[in-house]
Amino acid sequence: MKKVLLALDADHFSKGAFEFAGRLNEIQPILLVGTFLPKMDFSPSWNSALLTGSVFETTLESYSDELVDKNIATFEKECLRNHIEYRVHKAAYDLSLEDLKRETRFADLLILGSEKFYENQGTETPNEYLKIALHNAECPVLLIPEHSYFPESIVLAYDGGAQSAYAIRSFCYLMQELFPKAILVYATGKENKEIPDMQLVEEMAARHFTDLTIHKLEGDPRKYFDTWMADIEKPLLVCGSFARSPLSELFRKSFATELINKHSMPVFIAHE
Repeated sequence: MKKVLLALDADHFSKGAFEFAGRLNEIQPILLVGTFLPKMDFSPSWNSALLTGSVFETTLESYSDELVDKNIATFEKECLRNHIEYRVHKAAYDLSLEDLKRETRFADLLILGSEKFYENQGTETPNEYLKIALHNAECPVLLIPEHSYFPESIVLAYDGGAQSAYAIRSFCYLMQELFPKAILVYATGKENKEIPDMQLVEEMAARHFTDLTIHKLEGDPRKYFDTWMADIEKPLLVCGSFARSPLSELFRKSFATELINKHSMPVFIAHE
């Protein structure tokens, strides 16, 4: 049994994220921990907070037990209805994202609704709170759109670097028994003709997937990756993006950001 966190903020209950957790439980029972975060407002010095490792904090005026308790009641009702073993953790109003970061240290997986997690914080996707959660998570993260599907194909994004190899390995340890079919795609803007460490990455991935295909994507993945992904039936993307480098630079470079923006598929993210 794995311990899975489902983080929900006061204003939004992600039905898509909960349903995905329910499907995981049907295949292999999990302990689902609902981590409930209060409504938050931006700190005016959020850039400084990133550099110092701190996180956004709520204001007392924005904290509402009533909103949080309503989501908790929905969560408990749905867990009982779907026969899911569960726990409820409620973050303190003044340390909500810090609480979430600590929770991920003791979990196998964090599930977030890519559309619903602090949905009210502007129109940019991923919004700043979602970026911070991805940036600070100490366990792998699954981003789930509201109108999602349960995947039939796994796409392992590999760019020859340590973070992508780490993400592939993390997914294999956690979930590969659920998905025998995978495509390992070498996606990078570099003009190298050969896939870096081809033999090594193939040896690792082929031990975990009985049906493994390896593909080299030509061109800049930020331009063509989502088009290539559109031809794959019900994919889940595995990537090592969103590590602990400055967020503005990181999201500008990441080809996975466009797929998250479109809410088109589940995305598994892991970083050291």
